[in-house]
Amino acid sequence: MVDRYAAADGPLAADAERASGYRYGQQDWLVQFKRAGAGIALVDPVALAQRGVDWGPFNEAVGDAEWIIHDSLQDLPGFVQIGLAPKALFDTEFAARLLGRQRFGLAACTEHYLGLTLAKEHSAADWSYRPLGRDLRDYAALDVEVLIELRARMVDDIESQGKEGWAREEFAHLLRKGTTPKDPPEEPWRRTSHITQLNHDRRGLAIVRELWTERDALARELDIAPTLLLPDAALIKAAVAKPRNSRQFSQIRILNERVRMHVGGERDKMFERYAPLQRKVKPSVWKNAILRALALPESDLPSASGGQDRVEEGTNAPRSMKYWRVHHPDRFDLLEHERARLNVISQDTNTPVDVLLRPQALRNLCWQAGEGFVEASEDAVAGFLRSQDARPWQVSLLSRPLAVQMREAQERQTQEDRQAWEPQGHGAPERAGSMQAAGGAIV
Repeated sequence: MVDRYAAADGPLAADAERASGYRYGQQDWLVQFKRAGAGIALVDPVALAQRGVDWGPFNEAVGDAEWIIHDSLQDLPGFVQIGLAPKALFDTEFAARLLGRQRFGLAACTEHYLGLTLAKEHSAADWSYRPLGRDLRDYAALDVEVLIELRARMVDDIESQGKEGWAREEFAHLLRKGTTPKDPPEEPWRRTSHITQLNHDRRGLAIVRELWTERDALARELDIAPTLLLPDAALIKAAVAKPRNSRQFSQIRILNERVRMHVGGERDKMFERYAPLQRKVKPSVWKNAILRALALPESDLPSASGGQDRVEEGTNAPRSMKYWRVHHPDRFDLLEHERARLNVISQDTNTPVDVLLRPQALRNLCWQAGEGFVEASEDAVAGFLRSQDARPWQVSLLSRPLAVQMREAQERQTQEDRQAWEPQGHGAPERAGSMQAAGGAIV
């Protein structure tokens, strides 16, 4: 395989398949490649690792070739983990978004650009099972079969819209981001689905934390997806109900199910392979975890928000628009006007707003501007955008219009303040007198 790929040239199509709905973690269980003149290769990275195979020769074989990946941030971390080292990237998913496509899944892209409809019936298959059937191998091969031609069609569109420079900067950014190890979250249990239902229930959050921790330890030990042992919905139900005895616990059916079948049909045959592991975990494990959480002293309960509402200089702005609107109406007004300006630029350039600028970066700009940390100048805004990891094309395109909007917001605020202090008929002298009596200053 290495010899064939070394003898070929041109970009390299790449993809990976995982078994995250079945096994613990995000390990790659299959990687697929295609290069013109070398054909398609389906590789089992787990089997190679067990035999001590090093990916170095393959990296040398493809050299500086551009890797074509659809939604690269999903696959790049796994590639790096097994030893692959891409040097250049073309992300077909991001390219579709940059071109203003409303649908940017691989099937939607191939249908639009190539007139091909890709079957996705095996997208949720258990790719860790061996041997892989012929239908799964065909499915995996098709994901890379079309990428080289798809890239060529997209390049034509990118050039016609004058976005070549934008695309190069974004692909370089995605490659750096996807190949840079991430720090694990401090409180991963807070990512439980629908946990916002418990934002003001510290005891309920403690139950989620205890159940999540117990579930994660068992799942790691058994090498099974945590949700096959206990779904997130069960954690939330337990946190809301807070069962304190066996009778209350038994009434929550989802906590007492040991073998979990999901959707019926072919997928259940895959889930059945994990039934013996599921049966190893008795419901009493979850009951004891809940009781431990209920017995915690108040001082050991998790915070209601996990620190998400704390906002200090240089930190992320709050996401709640209600919080902005109620407590910081001036900043909210600026944010609304900046969003409107971005919408105009989005329409003019046929580029989605969230591609023009990360929504959190815009919130941070408006928040810091309200604190007085960012001046309403093009240079100041440009510097702030760079600090938010904006790419040069974004800084060049957006700094001036965002700064203009900030100045207009300041002028609106100044005008409103002036109107608030203008004399209003006969009542003005009395108002001034009351302010002077209180020691206030009249401007």
